[in-house]
Amino acid sequence: MAKKKLNLRDIGTEKHAGEHSHDAGHNHDNTDKTTLQMFLPAIISFTLLIIAIALDNWITQNWFNGWVRIAWYVAAYIPVGLPVLRDAFDSIRKSDFFSEFFLMSIATIGAFAIGEFPEGVAVMLFYAVGEVFQTLAVQRAKTNIKTLLDQRPDEVTVLKDNQATTVKAESVEIGDIIQLKSGEKLGLDGELISEKGSFNTAALTGESKPDSKTKGETVLAGMINLNTVVEVKVTTAYKDSKLSKILELVQNATSQKAPTELFIRKFAKIYTPIVVLLAVLITIVPMLFVQDYTFSKWLYRALVFLVISCPCALVISIPLGYFGGIGAASKNGILFKGSNFLDVIATLKNVVIDKTGTMTEGVFKVQEVIIHPDFDEKTILAMVNKLESQSTHPVATAIHNFVGELDSKIALENVEEISGHGLKANVNGKELLVGNFKLLDKFSIKYDLDPSSIVYTTIAIAYDNKFAGYLTIADSIKEDAQEAVTKLHNLNVKVTMLSGDKTNVVELVAKELGIDTAFGDLLPEDKVEKLKAIKSKGESVAFVGDGVNDAPVVALSDVGIAMGGLGSDATIETADVVIQDDKPSKIAMAINIGKQTKKIVWQNIILAFAVKAVVLVLGAGGLATMWEAVFADVGVALLAILNAVRIQRMKF
Repeated sequence: MAKKKLNLRDIGTEKHAGEHSHDAGHNHDNTDKTTLQMFLPAIISFTLLIIAIALDNWITQNWFNGWVRIAWYVAAYIPVGLPVLRDAFDSIRKSDFFSEFFLMSIATIGAFAIGEFPEGVAVMLFYAVGEVFQTLAVQRAKTNIKTLLDQRPDEVTVLKDNQATTVKAESVEIGDIIQLKSGEKLGLDGELISEKGSFNTAALTGESKPDSKTKGETVLAGMINLNTVVEVKVTTAYKDSKLSKILELVQNATSQKAPTELFIRKFAKIYTPIVVLLAVLITIVPMLFVQDYTFSKWLYRALVFLVISCPCALVISIPLGYFGGIGAASKNGILFKGSNFLDVIATLKNVVIDKTGTMTEGVFKVQEVIIHPDFDEKTILAMVNKLESQSTHPVATAIHNFVGELDSKIALENVEEISGHGLKANVNGKELLVGNFKLLDKFSIKYDLDPSSIVYTTIAIAYDNKFAGYLTIADSIKEDAQEAVTKLHNLNVKVTMLSGDKTNVVELVAKELGIDTAFGDLLPEDKVEKLKAIKSKGESVAFVGDGVNDAPVVALSDVGIAMGGLGSDATIETADVVIQDDKPSKIAMAINIGKQTKKIVWQNIILAFAVKAVVLVLGAGGLATMWEAVFADVGVALLAILNAVRIQRMKF
């Protein structure tokens, strides 16, 4: 049985008309053919077959016999049979002796050899029709994802010397200014230089709600301008845009096969030769035991057995089922890096989540400033602002937004980031520490307060080996965070929150959201230990975070889920699953898509095995004809395909 590989790398590539490659098995990519052209060989064969059956049974004549009758049936066979015979020859030449093409070829040629011409043509005809439906199903799945993700326009309008010029998107350079009219799609990532704009981000996030942007904010390829004309300064090359990376991610998704898929492929390689051997035995062995043995009778039974045995339903519908799951997830702004993660996520018992940026907005604001009287508040804050500018942490952004522009007169020396603690530098020859109170403890800085009494996130400051004061920073909970936890609980998934933030802040958020367990004041290595403790119970676990700072925990988890994939290239690279619109409620949706995909795959496996088992037994006993064989092969394959594509229509 040839391996039917759904290779998404073929999306968007031009193929030779009618290409039907079998290098790695079946390639259902007749991208240059219309539906009529794909069905035309079957229409010709069907017409000739119906005329032949009519001449055989219903129309009285004396010329449709002998070589004329044989030639007519051969002519009916050739349009659908010749491509399969050619594919059988190609697969044998490549040492794949037991392909489905070989099985169909010997079954139909055998039918001709024993004079069963109508059945020989009919088997190949129905097989060809099934192949076209398979091709259409695969093409539709690919087209859905391609249409959804590859939203980049081929041309963009560039402003040069106040003149608008239409150019190819690939030729636009970083720094160029793009003019985007109302209703137009942005072709490259950039920075909005107009005062404000409103964009439809559905192509990237699956959300139709408009996203308002202001001057200086990032806008991404695929976004649609909804209002007035805006101008965008290009910051990323066409091939490096977020949309390009997302498209590449989905194109490569099927390279990571689910265990079920891998098993079916291995199974087909063993199963098919065994069936061929059994067919030979069905033909020969009865000669030793049956008194009125007739070779043609037992050969016919063997041929029926061969047609039934083709594992087409399994080998095409299972990859298509997983591919449909990936497509359904993409449509909802969730990107899976492979079908194997659909399998794993379906069985999750635990979801471990980061707090900041996952369950909370990650947009911090300074709430209060407490500076010791011995220090000048303005000077201290200016130094803190300058040091925090070395960090990309949301806290640094909050401080910068509060203090304002950086003081260019302040010179930093020996800047060092101390993991899980904060930042250290020398300013005017004196040591400046900015971080949590653990940082102050590490450098033996004394302070006259209890850090645990402060509810919000606290940024402690020390200068010249003295405690200078602190800032408090608060974050807001995402609007769908409560919904996310409720949905996870409905799926019988336990939720644990791990955070480097203060324990009392973490516990406050966890209590409000109904999270099962929460731990704060954790260093990266502490998070790893907590995750190991959960895994030691033998339960599967996913970690949800930014996919970058929590890399050790992501690596240890069964599934690494990244929130806000549009904001970080590194996130797309490191996570197994990327939730593009930053909504924690999509975690439960991703699990549900995995469960539904797995259910459909197993429905197809059970359907195919059950029908084939029954008809195989009937065929071996002479109780099934070629018509039952066609149903067991092509019919079941079509039912399985229809079931597999159903997931793309589901609402999650």
